[in-house]
Amino acid sequence: MSKATKRKHVVKEVLEEHVTPTEDQQIMRVLGSNGNNLHEAVTDSGEQFLLSMPPKYRKNLWIKRGDFVIVDPIKEGGKVKGEISFILYRDHIRYLRKLGIWPKGFHESHPTAEMNEGMQNVQNEEKNGQEEAAPDSDSENDDSDLFVNTNRTTVLYSESEEETDEEEEECDGTEGNAL
Repeated sequence: MSKATKRKHVVKEVLEEHVTPTEDQQIMRVLGSNGNNLHEAVTDSGEQFLLSMPPKYRKNLWIKRGDFVIVDPIKEGGKVKGEISFILYRDHIRYLRKLGIWPKGFHESHPTAEMNEGMQNVQNEEKNGQEEAAPDSDSENDDSDLFVNTNRTTVLYSESEEETDEEEEECDGTEGNAL
């Protein structure tokens, strides 16, 4: 089987099947990747440990911070205490909630949604502060409704006037032209 065919079947299996965990399996939230196909995860009761990703998912599916997975426990594992058996997406989570199988510790909203709401609250507070300072300002430059990517760090760039002055002098061509 070619790599493309394998990838197609694995992705189709994960996206189309609705799996319910067995008695020994549990649902966990991924906290982050530790590299070498190991992921740190937490249970609904707050226990943290490492999970391994099976070879069929490697280089075919990606897991990011905040995703939910169904885990098979590894009894003889020292550091790695479980193996990911299924990756849960939004439709799977809705299905499990409808069945009443979803763990009570995860009933709050997605952590990414919480972080987006937190960023919205901060932006709204800043916006309210700006409105009090300048009530006639235009709302054209308002970015509060934009999506906030929580997987990237926020970097603020500032331009210094010295760099722009030097660039303008070089563009004029009036300096250093001796015949």
